[in-house]
Amino acid sequence: MSTQAPPEFTEEDAQRLHDARNRVRDQLGKVIVGQQNVIDQLMISLFSRGHCMLEGVPGLAKTLMISTLAKCLDLSFNRIQFTPDLMPADVTGTEIIEEDRASGHRQMRFMPGPLFANLVLADEINRTPPKTQAALLEAMQERQVTVSGQRHPMADPFFVLATQNPIEQEGTYPLPEAQQDRFMFKVYVEYPNFDEEFEVARRTTGASVSEVEPVLKAEEIVRLQQLVRQVPVSDHVVRYALSIVRQTRVGSEGVPDFVNDLVGWGAGPRAVQNLILGGKARALLEGRFHVQPSDIQALAPAVLRHRMVVNFAAESEGVTSDDVVARILAVTPENEDELSRDARFKKIFAS
Repeated sequence: MSTQAPPEFTEEDAQRLHDARNRVRDQLGKVIVGQQNVIDQLMISLFSRGHCMLEGVPGLAKTLMISTLAKCLDLSFNRIQFTPDLMPADVTGTEIIEEDRASGHRQMRFMPGPLFANLVLADEINRTPPKTQAALLEAMQERQVTVSGQRHPMADPFFVLATQNPIEQEGTYPLPEAQQDRFMFKVYVEYPNFDEEFEVARRTTGASVSEVEPVLKAEEIVRLQQLVRQVPVSDHVVRYALSIVRQTRVGSEGVPDFVNDLVGWGAGPRAVQNLILGGKARALLEGRFHVQPSDIQALAPAVLRHRMVVNFAAESEGVTSDDVVARILAVTPENEDELSRDARFKKIFAS
């Protein structure tokens, strides 16, 4: 496959995205120690015009990472602390009565809520009831908010980052699968290794404070998002992504036996779209002009873990959705000839 840049954009344009990743990494590295995989997935989601959910125990700098990312991207940033008493209007905004003191005339005026920013942190999103969680749906999907029949467009770029704490489930409201599907990635934030935690302890207990410089403006981010859409992807890579996603659907033709035994519900078409878009962004961030199966493999866990529901049998055996994804990747041929000749995948393609 050719590695030449497609005619829609120049090699210099693509190099800008690769350089942008390195500059953002350098700035985040002044404040955040490690977590390079998380940072890369955040940037892939951003440049793909997606949203991202981060899950990790308290104290792993999830909020600090997001606020620092907003600073080095020179974006407007709002943090919404989700609590049980938060109402939808507290998120989206509401209409107020405004009086003209000169004429005495009164009229309704929309007062935007904290959702109207380039980058929105929905902190501990599972702490608030479904009614308030659902207030995010229209903004995330349609990039607008409708109040009293009036549509209010969101800023561009618009990027929602939500956080969850996996260890405290009392008094929480797990997000419905339909709402989780709006998030491009679900990213696990893991504990740092010894050297990283040593550096965290050294930095955060001293007197010095690192300053982050903005390296990308909103207009440039929008331009880079447009570049991602122009990256070519071969029919084979599309079939490979489809093969992975369609193997999660219980009871369908060609699905492996272990999926039928362990999975209660599989991923929908949005998973394929996000795999391909994410693969395009990852290719450019790595300095390539085409998508490879390795890009799909690298992003499959983050795309599928919140779109695939394991059943009781899997939970009783300690099997997670990540384990199922790993097994699906292991039984899916990467080579185009092997994939097209395999009798099981012929059934998947024909279904």
